[in-house]
Amino acid sequence: MVSLKTSHLDIAYEDRLIVEDLNISIPEGKITALVGANGSGKSTVLKTMARILQPQSGSVLLNGKSIHKQSTREVAKQLAILPQNPTAPEGLTVYELVSYGRFPHQKGFGGLKSQDRNIVDWAIEATRMGEFSDRALEQLSGGQRQRAWIAMALAQETDILFLDEPTTFLDMAHQLEVLQLLEELNATSNRTIVMVVHDLNHAARYAHYMIAIKQGQAVATGTPEEVVTSPVLRDVFGIEADIVTDPRSGVPLCLPYELYRAASEGKVRKGKNDGPEEASPKVVSFL
Repeated sequence: MVSLKTSHLDIAYEDRLIVEDLNISIPEGKITALVGANGSGKSTVLKTMARILQPQSGSVLLNGKSIHKQSTREVAKQLAILPQNPTAPEGLTVYELVSYGRFPHQKGFGGLKSQDRNIVDWAIEATRMGEFSDRALEQLSGGQRQRAWIAMALAQETDILFLDEPTTFLDMAHQLEVLQLLEELNATSNRTIVMVVHDLNHAARYAHYMIAIKQGQAVATGTPEEVVTSPVLRDVFGIEADIVTDPRSGVPLCLPYELYRAASEGKVRKGKNDGPEEASPKVVSFL
């Protein structure tokens, strides 16, 4: 297994400090979800932990060594990342895309060896993309394309898989398809998965561990039951919500009904009648 944590991590864009003194650890063999409002820094944290961004100070420790001081090939053998909205050249087939995942393991300019082809075939089958192996990516549905990219990441044979909002722009059925695939991969191969998730209820349903980020700070960490609470939702998302237990999975469900700012200021709305004013629940977007 591979250990991953941050130590006093500062991340900045030019002169603007986005993340300050971040100290988090990623549980091995679990699914971890990074959640937070838009602009909270969660994708920035993910990209820095995956060695895409360089920190201003502090470090990301991969097996006790700074990830930014290790070679690209060395890191690529230990972790894979699926960025948000990845793109590929037109006409590239699923098999060709997945085969790119073997690049960190190849030497010189030789093509795929027998072992590489076996792993590519396994990754395609594991993501249930066998029937689309020879099809161009642009001919696939959104969910199928996302599964193809996940297959490429699997072909790297890494212990850690990073995903930046893997369900963005997918409809509900394809969102569940991707999340259930990740859940299955974690269960069958004990793979550590770290993902930025936009939907808080999806995070609670599919992650074992959650990290709630606000203004570059981890303000709550732990199981879904420890993170999806009324105080955390007020602090991180600025909402009032009912927390109920999912009758199927037993995890907490968030039912937002009001902005916390409006509730805390005692704002009310008049109804059609002239009776006493009272706040009427309203479902609002909280991400």
